[in-house]
Amino acid sequence: MQDVVSMKTGNSSFERVEKFKYLGLTSTNQNSIREEIKSRLESGNACYHSVQHLLSSCLLPKNLNIKIYRNIILPDVLYGCETWSLILREECRLMVFENRVLRRIFGPKRDEVTGESRKIHHEEPNVLYSSPSIVRVIKSRMRWAGHVARMGYGRGVYSVLVGKPGGKNH
Repeated sequence: MQDVVSMKTGNSSFERVEKFKYLGLTSTNQNSIREEIKSRLESGNACYHSVQHLLSSCLLPKNLNIKIYRNIILPDVLYGCETWSLILREECRLMVFENRVLRRIFGPKRDEVTGESRKIHHEEPNVLYSSPSIVRVIKSRMRWAGHVARMGYGRGVYSVLVGKPGGKNH
């Protein structure tokens, strides 16, 4: 059993924990992003299940279902992704999530020759979904954050990134 180490400042004391959630992001004492991605995927799954009846409905057009995915589910999963450093295993977990949602949106595919319906295979959702994959979106956001981090102090965007905006109200 691990000793509980606490820190005291003034009248407050803080207990050492393995992980904690702050502003919607999960942080661990090992500084592992795996827990954060797991938490984001759980949140995305909850969001997906709350609108699952809409995504599987044949009454709504596919483009509306894609908008539901892009505007409701995807932002929930991508919250804070600018700080992630993805490894192949995490990329695969994200792609599995996205493929499952897209399969639900596009439904079974009818074979033109036999007329039978079948499940959409592994790469087919990406062909039908014209937008960039979830992994590509994350990598483009990380690239943008890197550009901003390399900007000089004189740039307004950099000032916002480091939390020291100039002006009268600072």
